[in-house]
Amino acid sequence: MANNETKVIDIFGISVFNDAVMRERLPKAAYKSLKKTIDNGLPLDENIAEVVANAMKDWAIEKGATHFTHWFQPLTGITAEKHDSFISPTHDGKVIMEFSGKDLIKGEPDASSFPSGGLRATFEARGYTAWDCTSPAFIKDGTLYIPTAFCSYTGEVLDKKTPLLRSMEALSKQAIRVLRLFGNTTATKVTTTVGPEQEYFLVDKDLYTKRKDLIMTGRTLFGAKPPKGQELEDHYFGSLKERISEYMKELDRELWKLGISAKTKHNEVAPAQHELAPIFSTSNIATDHNQLTMELMKKVALRHNLACLLHEKPFAGVNGSGKHNNWSMSTDDGQNLLDPGSTPCENAQFLVFLCAVIKAVDEYADLLRLSVASAGNDHRLGANEAPPAIVSIFLGDQLTDILLQLENGKAEGKEVYETLEIGVTSLPKLPKDATDRNRTSPFAFTGNKFEFRMVGSSASIADPNYVLNTIVADVLMRFADRLEKAEDFHAELKALLSEVVKTHKRIIFNGNNYSEEWVAEAEKRGLYNLKSTVDCIPMFIKEKNVELFTRHGVLSKTEIESRYAIMLENYIKTINIEALTMLSMAKTEILPAAFRYCKDLSDTVNSIKATGCPVDVSAQVSALTEISGVINSFSSNISALEKAVEEACAEHDAYKEAVAYKNLVIPAMEALRADADLLEAIVPKDLWPFPTYSELLFNV
Repeated sequence: MANNETKVIDIFGISVFNDAVMRERLPKAAYKSLKKTIDNGLPLDENIAEVVANAMKDWAIEKGATHFTHWFQPLTGITAEKHDSFISPTHDGKVIMEFSGKDLIKGEPDASSFPSGGLRATFEARGYTAWDCTSPAFIKDGTLYIPTAFCSYTGEVLDKKTPLLRSMEALSKQAIRVLRLFGNTTATKVTTTVGPEQEYFLVDKDLYTKRKDLIMTGRTLFGAKPPKGQELEDHYFGSLKERISEYMKELDRELWKLGISAKTKHNEVAPAQHELAPIFSTSNIATDHNQLTMELMKKVALRHNLACLLHEKPFAGVNGSGKHNNWSMSTDDGQNLLDPGSTPCENAQFLVFLCAVIKAVDEYADLLRLSVASAGNDHRLGANEAPPAIVSIFLGDQLTDILLQLENGKAEGKEVYETLEIGVTSLPKLPKDATDRNRTSPFAFTGNKFEFRMVGSSASIADPNYVLNTIVADVLMRFADRLEKAEDFHAELKALLSEVVKTHKRIIFNGNNYSEEWVAEAEKRGLYNLKSTVDCIPMFIKEKNVELFTRHGVLSKTEIESRYAIMLENYIKTINIEALTMLSMAKTEILPAAFRYCKDLSDTVNSIKATGCPVDVSAQVSALTEISGVINSFSSNISALEKAVEEACAEHDAYKEAVAYKNLVIPAMEALRADADLLEAIVPKDLWPFPTYSELLFNV
């Protein structure tokens, strides 16, 4: 075995209390009991928890850990942790290392400063964390990390993990009902799987620290377009620069140690932009792993004097960053329920699950759009590198043709796998896929999974996945209800599929989602075009959507209303911080630089005139006149932005305040930026107060 291969195998999962470690360290009975809880969702035996805790502690201490933490995912969108040591004092003034089953199962972090959306008063601080044994514990930085759910003292959900776990159970329950109708008696559980492709930017850390906007908001609020951007498309899949390659190598090693199967890495379209893609895993573990991936991307970058930017649009005028959420459903007996097989027209089970997804996406397109909504993603969705805000499904010609035939009560299809002739005899013949790829589609079928491309790069994938799981579970429930009552199963199935295609084919679009023609066509079809987060947020509390989540026990009405309030609050605060940062940079950095250049020009004109020589100074006067005009406009737009922020803040209703930020503050920010970018093109480089796009994008 090659040395590098040996090293990778030796380090992969070395910091994870995974199945192999549990099998080795736990008594056989304890291991079997815990596995039943993990695999089948059975209640955890508290006595077993004590055994597991002791084994976990011994393993962690051997690995150098001194502390443990209940690691959870509050509604901030990032992770949270409180570290406790294993030490316990003894009567002789020394300590022993202890970790009980109670410590493993339950924690009590202070919940007062996390977003609550009105679920409780600030002084009601108690919160609980509960061990999620379906996601393995791991060691990082000398601490044992225990993945947990997070709830309030009164039991309301305060995190992103719990709705995801609930939605996975809901989908499994309904999918199994459908599988039983097809005679599948071996599958006992259906798991949703996800492989999130993570896009990101890397910039030089020294340049990053000179930009207040990057530090405060994660994106550049000012910046003139550089002479060269991504026009030549020479960065995409290009050779990796040595500095970037070394970063990626270390990142891979750190991820592999934590059992994260980082698989693919490459340059993305925009300069300084890159991508990392893992092998898929269950939705729950994939969510945990993606949070760790984002954290490690930033941490490892610092070791290479780089800064990792995860904002959806850190630079105007070049591609933003998304997180393509590759989603599918698999049974515990080895089936991928979205695998068409060789002849999808004959695979009735596949067509049922495919049609369930189509119906779910059409009926709940508003919720899917909501699940990816953020102030950052508003800058990206609809731009040329991202799908538009209109949700549609790409299936490819073959599957679309089969569905249209189903609408008429029959389906005839050819074999999926043909041979692709390349035309060069020395090259191998390749199996041809059933569909092409459509990178403009927000929700594309890619062979045996759907790729949800609207997710923002900084977002937790918990939100889109709990929504996706729930809406598909709801449709599968209705399918099962109907088919279970059918006297003639096959006739009813045929009628059901025909009805679904007839009613929901409007959501299928295989063309160019970037075109203006599609926007007009989508409007004719009656599809949502929710262009901003403020347009999306009210969808959360629509009656049909509240009923959906409560029907499947994923979120209660109170929890939905709380998240609605938190989304509004987050949007308001995000735009407010960006506006205040712009004002600070405009007043204390850009204006002084422009004034200095004005003075330089004025001094030059006066000096030349003072010589008495007949020298033409019209060029200098023209430059002075030009910059003076831009400065006056810039100064007026500073005042306009201040007024817009003041008006928005004066609103007492959260939704009205969010609307004011969208309609008043953002346009004022755009006007101020336009003037600033003009000034950047005029003011000499040595006077400009912070690094430009050319420096940031091409200096790594």
